[in-house]
Order: sequence, then structure tokens, then C-alpha cells
Amino acid sequence: MTVVTFRCPATEALLDSLARDGETRSDTIRRALQDAARLRTRDRMRVEATAVATDPADLAEAHAVRATLDDLRAW
Repeated sequence: MTVVTFRCPATEALLDSLARDGETRSDTIRRALQDAARLRTRDRMRVEATAVATDPADLAEAHAVRATLDDLRAW
């Protein structure tokens, strides 16, 4: 288990504003770290999805596959 001690009077109001009812400061900090990690993952996924969606070679391949599958469609 990792133990971190952090004291910064400037962040006390921020922690209080982020805390849910009955939540300890430790719980608030833990949740904030988890939220930050989720947001970073989403940002990375968004960048990757944008790169794939705008990649000319990937788009050309997707169109080719779709054309081939359209030819095989029964109706």
C-alpha cells in the first residue's frame, strides 16, 4: 500500500468542493486520481480514433472491403 502525505492549504477548498457527502479527503483524492486516469485514456483513444478516421490508406481499404462485401450481398 502506498501512503502519501500531502498538505497544501491552497487546495483545501478545491478538495472540499470535489468531495461527495460523507467522503473523506483520501477518498476524494483517490477518486480524482481515478477520474484523471480515465480522462487520459479517453483522450488517447480520441486521438487514435481521429488518426484512424482520417488516414487515407485506412479509408481506402475500408471502402474496398465495403465494395467487395456489397458485391456478395444477397439482396
